[in-house]
Amino acid sequence: MLYAVLCYNSEEAVAAWSREEEDRVMSDLAAVERKYAAAGKLGPVARLMPTTAATTLRKAPGETIVVDGPFAETKEQFLGFFLVDMETLDAAIDFAKELAVANPGVGAYEIRPLRVFKPGGALEAL
Repeated sequence: MLYAVLCYNSEEAVAAWSREEEDRVMSDLAAVERKYAAAGKLGPVARLMPTTAATTLRKAPGETIVVDGPFAETKEQFLGFFLVDMETLDAAIDFAKELAVANPGVGAYEIRPLRVFKPGGALEAL
């Protein structure tokens, strides 16, 4: 089963990291990524740019509005994601726990099962 592991944290906290702390965190996260990539369990990984770079399209009846900024006002922002292929939800939770150990401070990891669709709407197994 494919799972998306969505990473949330305070952008202010992450932006306050020193260059050394940023390098250490990225190195620690890369170690987790290498482990799961070597086992064939890791799909795409992405780190998002800050919410100041975001653009949101909001739907309303009969209109759409494009605005600068993130999708919602929150204390924690969506920072990036991992796609992992795990046999069980417990295995995906274990992966997220390793990320949490590698990443200092507070934050959250949301784990969601995925259904993947090919162009044209058919389900595709990855």
